[in-house]
Amino acid sequence: MTELRGTVETFWATAQARDWDAFAETLAEDVVYELPQTRERIHGRERYVQFNREYPGDWQARVVRIVAEPGQVVSWMHVTVGLEEMHAISFFTGDEQGRIAAVTDFWPEPYEPPTGREHLVERY
Repeated sequence: MTELRGTVETFWATAQARDWDAFAETLAEDVVYELPQTRERIHGRERYVQFNREYPGDWQARVVRIVAEPGQVVSWMHVTVGLEEMHAISFFTGDEQGRIAAVTDFWPEPYEPPTGREHLVERY
């Protein structure tokens, strides 16, 4: 558990630093990256590193929370691209060497709450 959590922390730190060689070292050679909301999938370390190197441009990522259990880690990230702010939830699965074998990303869109519950909630 500790090993994969550390790998995910390094994954985010090296991505933020744009240290693509160190970022690649966190990944299994046959890593699979999935984006269920767009139904996209990337196979392999080289293509996944290239994807992160090229897209989405000048972004900044800050870890909000990481939760780990044996073989699996979840991160909640606060990401900014220019003036746009967003949150991402990433699910990581590790391999036997403690590297990242699979990543599934969710990028939820903010929305206005439905009416009728204003008396129960506080907006922040």
